[in-house]
Amino acid sequence: MAGSISTIVVSDGAKRYRARFRDAGGRQHEKRFRRKVDAQQWLDEQTSALVTQTWTAPERGRVTVALWADQWVGAQTGLRPSTLYRYRSLLRAQILPRWGSHRLADVSHADVATWVAQMAAGGLAPASVRQAHRVLALVLTLAVRDGRIPRNPAEGVPLPRVRRAEPRFLTREQVERLAEESGDYADVVRLLAYTGLRFGEMAALRVRRIDFLRRRLVVAESATEVGGVVEFGGPKTHQHRTVPIPAVLLEPLSRRCAGKRADDLVLTSPEGGVLRSGNFRRRFFDPAATAAGLEDLTPHDLRHTAASLLVASGANVKAVQRMLGHASAAMTLDVYSGLFDDDLGALADRMDAAHEASVTRRNGA
Repeated sequence: MAGSISTIVVSDGAKRYRARFRDAGGRQHEKRFRRKVDAQQWLDEQTSALVTQTWTAPERGRVTVALWADQWVGAQTGLRPSTLYRYRSLLRAQILPRWGSHRLADVSHADVATWVAQMAAGGLAPASVRQAHRVLALVLTLAVRDGRIPRNPAEGVPLPRVRRAEPRFLTREQVERLAEESGDYADVVRLLAYTGLRFGEMAALRVRRIDFLRRRLVVAESATEVGGVVEFGGPKTHQHRTVPIPAVLLEPLSRRCAGKRADDLVLTSPEGGVLRSGNFRRRFFDPAATAAGLEDLTPHDLRHTAASLLVASGANVKAVQRMLGHASAAMTLDVYSGLFDDDLGALADRMDAAHEASVTRRNGA
């Protein structure tokens, strides 16, 4: 909608330029300037925003980031408890101290870029910097969708690169040595290393989820410690999956299930409670890893080991994806591409052998 610029004289006799326009709803807006060129620039910007349907009423962006972030948190549904807890922690530690008192409309792209650079320069890990930026971006995305601001100032901000740690794989002999050093928790070590369950999935495994006749277990829950409290929810990808049970685990799991009710947990702490990752590592896993000569090993490395053993046994990428519960085969390849390099080499050897056999048959015909 076309606007107008008029000249007015204020109380001290000075000349001012008043720019006016009407929004799509017919409501009039105006702003005064000392220079006509500034008035025209502002009017052009408002008109362009109206034409491209990116215009927002100024008062809509006056709410503070702190208030809007609180509304954003309240709108989150379907998230795992640990994810929501991490979002709240990032808001409290990184985002609100910097942006909480700012109005949504006052957050600029340049300021967000400076904030990201300052966090990185201050020693915050690249992954944490990216997570903090992501949460701010999500908060601002909701503001855009609600018509509070015309665009997301966090988009396109340069972010620090995260160096992915190389997966650590154990041999079967190393797994067994670690299991032997783990005492009563040898079953936990073997279950993680031979099925690829995540720690929380193992801790939430119930008796009724194991089918000993078919040698299958169903991953349907995950236990997560959030703020000192263990909460049960769905697996990471929110999808149930069926995992084959190797023969070496049948007797230990059967023994663990003996005398328990269907809904009881299969593997528990010495006190009979839910296994917590931090306690398990400190009390059992880390000492066992050190004794086995496997320093700095983590329980998640056993999940990597499961992938390695699967590929070594001839499993293709789709089979590994299904067993580990990855969202896609692309994700499996992204994490374990090195494992399939050997598989490609073996495939080339088989193709060569097939070619030679074909040549031999033709020559012998």
